[in-house]
Amino acid sequence: MKQESPIFSPKIRSAFKKYSFEQFIKDLSAGFIVAIIALPLSIALAIASNVPPERGIYTAIIAGFLASVFGGSRVLISGPSASFMVIVFGVVNSHGLEGMFIVTVMAGLFLVLFGLLRLGNVIKIIPYPIVTGFTSGIAVIIFTSQIKDFFGMTTGALPPEFIGKWTAYFKGIPTVDGPTLAVGVVALAIMLIWPRINAKIPGAFIALIITSVVVKLWLKDVPTIGSAFSDLPSSFAPIHFPVITVDKIQALAAPALAIAFLASMETLLSAVVSDGMIGDRHHSNTELIAQGIANIGAGLFGGLPATGAMARSAANIKNGGRTPLAGIFHAVVLLIVLLFLMPLAKLIPLTALAAVLIIVSYNMSEWRSFRSLLKSPKSDVIVLLLTFLMTVFVDLVMAIQIGMLVATLLFMKRMSDVSNVRVRKMSLEAGLENAYDESEEDSDVIDEQWPSVKKKVDHVVIYEISGPFFFGAADKFLSAMENMGKKTRVLIIKMKHVPSMDATALHAFSKIVRLCRKKSVRLLLTGVQEQPLAAMKNSGLLEHIGEENIFAGLGDAIDYVQENIPGCKPKDKNV
Repeated sequence: MKQESPIFSPKIRSAFKKYSFEQFIKDLSAGFIVAIIALPLSIALAIASNVPPERGIYTAIIAGFLASVFGGSRVLISGPSASFMVIVFGVVNSHGLEGMFIVTVMAGLFLVLFGLLRLGNVIKIIPYPIVTGFTSGIAVIIFTSQIKDFFGMTTGALPPEFIGKWTAYFKGIPTVDGPTLAVGVVALAIMLIWPRINAKIPGAFIALIITSVVVKLWLKDVPTIGSAFSDLPSSFAPIHFPVITVDKIQALAAPALAIAFLASMETLLSAVVSDGMIGDRHHSNTELIAQGIANIGAGLFGGLPATGAMARSAANIKNGGRTPLAGIFHAVVLLIVLLFLMPLAKLIPLTALAAVLIIVSYNMSEWRSFRSLLKSPKSDVIVLLLTFLMTVFVDLVMAIQIGMLVATLLFMKRMSDVSNVRVRKMSLEAGLENAYDESEEDSDVIDEQWPSVKKKVDHVVIYEISGPFFFGAADKFLSAMENMGKKTRVLIIKMKHVPSMDATALHAFSKIVRLCRKKSVRLLLTGVQEQPLAAMKNSGLLEHIGEENIFAGLGDAIDYVQENIPGCKPKDKNV
């Protein structure tokens, strides 16, 4: 019997076997490069989430360090994510920074619970149209949220709704600031062109340096982090235990669960891609627990929610990072920046940070995947568009709930289509070889080829169930049973092709058992597989059916009927 893998098995335990000084240098270099990528992104995401910029750096340091130490992947890098930006923005608006701390800790607790319940492999099978529709919707929201800073508009506070924002933007066109827009365009151009010059050093880092120098020397009126946030601490935040009440838990449970779901989905998808890049295998449940620990830590130190991030992880891999030490180095570099270089962050133009997030939104949009999914079956297109539109125009949490609900309903419809109940009648005078299918499309052929069969075999009926037998197929089963003839003495249900049953199917079966008893019909089952048999046993249904009425195959059941049921012995098997 295969031994079950442990729930919590951090990769750091085995990462340093045969570790060399050469790999140490590669991990150190990769950690430094990833920190350069994470720095502007962490600041930009914090500001876009309506929190002070240092909170993003706190998140990258704490979550990056804890996730690397306890994680189930060798190369995954964790930190703040654009996926949470809209949720965090809403939480901060309604409940302040204290609400953000609470929701981050609660999301961490949910993630730990997901891991302990071994949900890692379950989360990875979220339907692809939901993932694409959701991430594309978030990309549109992120892009929309950066228009004001990118163009330097003075529109005042923006409404939270998507349409309301764009209405405000059109009204605010006369307030567009030319120098601010020019700096934003330069930052955007640098990020698009720089990778062709040097792929090692991130284009965002170069764009922020150049635009900061330009604004400092020549365009002093362009808004910067310093003009928006006058007090930027150069110290690490002390640990803070938020005051958690029942009312706050009730108010923040939904966004916390949404963040946990998104974090687990993004983390595990990133881990799968990272595995393919280095030829390794991550531990899903360990990674969920690690992300939970990282979020709890980030929340206690005043940070945002965090997740494993694909862009930072890919940069880690491409620059030679192969152990969790690279993620630890990345956190240490960010800590050094926070302690010694934070005053320089005040010089960064807000329009340049908006340009960084515009690039992030483009990379998140997955427009090629979105376009290709539009050619998929109609059910997948419905889920894709519904999730996308709900994300953009309604609410992120609602988008996930509705997307999953519709995907589940459509899946059930597909499964009920492939689950089939067929009626088969057998001529006992001629033996088993003359069993046939009775269906609407071939009933005329049956009448022509076996004109006398129906008159002879009404006392034995065979039903065959094909496919998973669950609530989507139970109604078909009961409908077919209603056609059981009055002269039926034996009912045989063939279950060789039924891999599983659920509670609704068991309930339908119990109805058939009672019906057979009422009509004095002998019920026999054949080819019952392991899961349906266990389900019948656990529910007590097996006692009512009787183990003696379960046979390995249809032939065994037929032999039993012919030899033991009065009036069913064949007159001549050779007829």
